[in-house]
Amino acid sequence: MPSGFFEGIEPIRFEGADSKNPLAFRHYNPDEIVMGKRMEDHLRFAVAWWHSFAWEGGDPFGGPTFERPWHPQDDMGRARIKADIAFEMFEILGQPYFCWHDADIRPERGNFADNLRTLEEITDYIGEKMQVSGTKLLWGTANMFSHRRWMAGASTNPDPDVFAFAAATVKSCLDATHKLGGENYVLWGGREGYETLLNTDMKTELDHMGRFLNMVVEYKHKIGFQGTILVEPKPQEPSKHQYDYDAATCIGFLRKYGLENEVKLNLEQGHAILAGHSFEHEIAVAAAEGMLGSIDMNRNDYQSGWDTDQFPNNTPEVALAYYYILNAGGFTTGGTNFDAKIRRQSIDSKDLIAAHVGGMDICARGLKAAAAMIDDGGLQAAISDRYSGWKTPEALAMLNSDLDDIAAQVLAKAINPTPRSGRQEILESYVNMFV
Repeated sequence: MPSGFFEGIEPIRFEGADSKNPLAFRHYNPDEIVMGKRMEDHLRFAVAWWHSFAWEGGDPFGGPTFERPWHPQDDMGRARIKADIAFEMFEILGQPYFCWHDADIRPERGNFADNLRTLEEITDYIGEKMQVSGTKLLWGTANMFSHRRWMAGASTNPDPDVFAFAAATVKSCLDATHKLGGENYVLWGGREGYETLLNTDMKTELDHMGRFLNMVVEYKHKIGFQGTILVEPKPQEPSKHQYDYDAATCIGFLRKYGLENEVKLNLEQGHAILAGHSFEHEIAVAAAEGMLGSIDMNRNDYQSGWDTDQFPNNTPEVALAYYYILNAGGFTTGGTNFDAKIRRQSIDSKDLIAAHVGGMDICARGLKAAAAMIDDGGLQAAISDRYSGWKTPEALAMLNSDLDDIAAQVLAKAINPTPRSGRQEILESYVNMFV
């Protein structure tokens, strides 16, 4: 039966660009065909269980502001209420997927045996609701950063008992993800880093982290999990320096430990900004190396130096993100997870729905703009023209030559290059034509 939490809120419908209704889609029409595929199948939206249901509205300077029927989140009865309301929201939004950490869906019991028991119990309950609703699991993961046991890391912890607890926890979460038909499994190293080098053996920690991830991949194959294993880059917060700093760092790590063909990246807009990059940069880096897996869609407050996890509202940023995703072939097992939370002053259930509606619309606008840019071909034509000199036989032969021969050619032909404009401002204006 409906809980009453979303009382008066009907399923969200597509009303078109002229609608003024904050609880209607203006741009997201799941059945609209974009580049030969339904919009829903391109975007593969997912609700983040943690920000939407587990977060209570606190911040470093103040406690919870939300009063929800499942608070406090300390017993299985309220965990079921939280699941009931989550699936009501999925139905209202027409969301095809959701994502969770274990600590979001079950209460923390302080020991592994009880955490395992409650995880199995709640995932059985969630599985029943999935069968009725048709909503699927995009990915599951383990929260190995909130509890005090993780204060010095999980796989990188100096205490082998914590490493063991982490391994058992990931096994349980991968089992649960497999049981629920999850399409990916994510490892986010929230505290896999260091506060000071004065007490850190970095080589040992990195080696342990590499072995841990290899264990996860080995177990994936052992149980027949067909989903993708993903790691999520983040440069800082809470650790001073985290080992999964950005996409390039993660790719180097995966190659070092022989995982480049087994693991892909789950990239977040907010984390890209903290690393000093744009979101499209991180996507392009991962795509260039064949390691683009999935994305967390949010944004940061550009006046803040930390990860604010706000819903996306910048169409040009989102359009460029999807431009590089589409150019890489689009998502396979990945999708668009809203790792975003409403502000702590937005206390009504309507705010939770409206935030997702707005985010889904921005993504739809960005996707259509990206598809239009690809169809027009202007950006690709500009890049092809800029690198056209490398298409000549002489230029290609130079790559197989040596410095002596190249220097001799420069002297013989009196080569004296004339710089060509990169036309950045023209291309920036070009992008704005589509957004």
